[in-house]
Amino acid sequence: MDVLDRADLPFPHSLPEFQRLFPDDAACAAYLEKARWGDGFACPHCGTTGEPFYFENRPGVLRCRKCRKNTGLTVGTVMERSHTPLNVWFWAAYLVASQTPGMSAVQFQRQLGLSRYETAFQILHKLRSGMVRPNQDRIGGQPKNHVEVDETWVGGRTRGEGRGVHHKVLVSCAIEVRHRKPGTKLDNRKNGRYAGRVRLAVVFDRSAESLCGFVESAVAPGSLIVTDDWSGYAGLGKRGYEHFAVAECGDPEVAEQYLPIIHLVFANLKTWLIGIHHGVS
Repeated sequence: MDVLDRADLPFPHSLPEFQRLFPDDAACAAYLEKARWGDGFACPHCGTTGEPFYFENRPGVLRCRKCRKNTGLTVGTVMERSHTPLNVWFWAAYLVASQTPGMSAVQFQRQLGLSRYETAFQILHKLRSGMVRPNQDRIGGQPKNHVEVDETWVGGRTRGEGRGVHHKVLVSCAIEVRHRKPGTKLDNRKNGRYAGRVRLAVVFDRSAESLCGFVESAVAPGSLIVTDDWSGYAGLGKRGYEHFAVAECGDPEVAEQYLPIIHLVFANLKTWLIGIHHGVS
């Protein structure tokens, strides 16, 4: 389904602004209509343009004035075939998109006053699934930017199984590092660097096969890649990448200088997970 660019649609930056933009289901339906047909409704069945019939008790449905066929505003979205009011879906999307710590289904159920936990869980699950692009292209490949690559352990606390035993998983990350234009707002933060596209994946171990295999699947050939000096990344140069390995990345000052963005991603990832699954460390 073709939709307008985000810049062409209003986005609330505060809770009062959200309430003003989307006070009821009718306002949410109008937003969806504008997102799908920026130049006005066009019937997908017969191609007729012009204002359709609206239903007061069914704000998510439009009826063509010529062919009299109905068109659902939520068709092709995660909201399709849902009986949950549009206003609840919009609240969920806004909260998921605007809160870094993440939100558990229990917390979401309480905040919106939903009667069933299952409804809250399904809404959040569908929204998170919809945020993943099924056919992701590889990041990098731009001469002025580079890609930071690193890995981290993610998982829950293990008790009573002996020292050194854990059930954590190893997560690899690759992130584009872009540069702000001099003189622009926030150009003094991180030396003007900021995050571009991100790729995350669970890998089996820290071997060259696992780590370099992840890089090949996530980063375009020819990109400049910055990593620590772990031996698992040593073969990147032979695989078509320009590789810069940084020694002493265990030193926080060195890590902040050469790999600042990816550590911010890891911190946000763990904060988000803890906000949803409170047993994760």
